[in-house]
Amino acid sequence: MSKNAAGARTGSEQALALYQELRSTASASFDAAARRLELTGAERERCHEELVALGLIEPAPVRTAGTNGADSAGSPEGAHGAEGTDGTDGAKGSCAAAPVVVAPDVALLRLLQHERERLENRLAETSRAHTVLETLAGPFLRAGMEPGSEVEVEIVEDPARIRRELADLTDTVRSSVHAMLTGSVRREEMSLELERDRDRVARGVLVQAVYSHRVGHVPEMAQHLAERAALGVEVRLSPVVPMNMVLADENFALLSTDSRDPESAAILARGPGLVRSYRALYEYCWLAATPYGHEEPAERGGDGLSEQQRAALRMLASGIKDEQVARNLGVSLRTVSRLISEVMQELDAASRFEAGVKAARLGLLDGEPYEQTT
Repeated sequence: MSKNAAGARTGSEQALALYQELRSTASASFDAAARRLELTGAERERCHEELVALGLIEPAPVRTAGTNGADSAGSPEGAHGAEGTDGTDGAKGSCAAAPVVVAPDVALLRLLQHERERLENRLAETSRAHTVLETLAGPFLRAGMEPGSEVEVEIVEDPARIRRELADLTDTVRSSVHAMLTGSVRREEMSLELERDRDRVARGVLVQAVYSHRVGHVPEMAQHLAERAALGVEVRLSPVVPMNMVLADENFALLSTDSRDPESAAILARGPGLVRSYRALYEYCWLAATPYGHEEPAERGGDGLSEQQRAALRMLASGIKDEQVARNLGVSLRTVSRLISEVMQELDAASRFEAGVKAARLGLLDGEPYEQTT
């Protein structure tokens, strides 16, 4: 790679070029690699921060003057990578030594491991909460319960039985029904749901429902939500809906075992000892959701992306290199760089990695991944 080509890069492209330079010359210091690419002090600092944040390099220990060999040239200035010719103070001392360059797959695995540990910690906290609730639902809570109010849990595999349980709620519910749904309501079930809403609201039952933001963009579902809201149902939309759930009177809970399969088995729980824990989860999702019809202006979320930009984003997320993306789209490498720059700007992302994370969260990568070709 020539210096002129590297100098033409900006932002994350500079970080990528510097990373490739470090990988090709493993024993070179960060400053030495940056000098070969003619990066200014500010640019090398920005690249250093980005590569460290992505886990692609690990900062080398700070070396004292006179211990950095050829890079130090026996002077304190060399140990700090000073570059007085461009008017900057140069990179930090840790940049003067050769950093530990991490392979992209290793960095990705580390990031995934970090996310896995974070999720495991959250699951462990939830498990501990369930353990406490189950203990309270045992001998401690049972001592103060009325006859017939013990906790009951069962797995219901018959879809017809699940529908009957939901239908029976219309007659048995006394104070409240709380529901959350990850997807759309079946067309044949919409009118039945509205009939149940009318009955419950007429009897003074509080009815709340949380849906995923994306169903609000489906015309048929948008009309259904508007009709529910008109009947008095409190409807909210959330960017994340963790599961399909129906709660009633703090004594009934029905949770699907697979939110993607409407015919999957369901967990049926009765008794306040367990239902209250699910109610706490529901309340958290409810508070994080936005009332239907009163949505605040959304943050930049990719709505302005063109089909070409979306295609480039999905190919890059599938691990396809820029050159192959250019061939697939029938454009030049310069155009691919421009497309990615526009995607990052639209998603308000500082790097390609951050753009990929945001795109995944927003569902922009949904669908079949692109296959790499040789």
